[in-house]
Amino acid sequence: MLISGFPSDGVVTVNRVILRHGYTVDDLQERTAVLCENVKTYHSDTGFIGGFVCLNSGQISNEGSTVGQVVKSPLAEREALIVTFWRSFAEHERSHRSPTFQPLFRELLELCENGNEEIGYQLLWQGKAYSGEEAEAARRAKHMHAA
Repeated sequence: MLISGFPSDGVVTVNRVILRHGYTVDDLQERTAVLCENVKTYHSDTGFIGGFVCLNSGQISNEGSTVGQVVKSPLAEREALIVTFWRSFAEHERSHRSPTFQPLFRELLELCENGNEEIGYQLLWQGKAYSGEEAEAARRAKHMHAA
């Protein structure tokens, strides 16, 4: 299992943040760090399992994209995803009603050009890469048994 402790019926939430002009990635990092520390501190025993924040690097895969051959994302270093993992959506919602969470959340929203829409997802698959030996065994088995 890639996300340790994540139940098969757990919830993944995704926030998409587009930085307002005048704010920096440092501002985003500081505010998300404070907010995420709050969630870890107050909600690790009430449904929070883990999460991560990632920044649009600007790179666009021309091998994995079907929408043209763009070479750089126009939202590079302005768009971030805040992804969290929860036992249930109800526990996630309770965390957001927390009096310690709300002031920090409002401070983060000040940075957002796009407001905020947080969507809950059901995880359909997760996995980690094979070790070198496992990958070689998988290729041999595929070669021997694949139609």
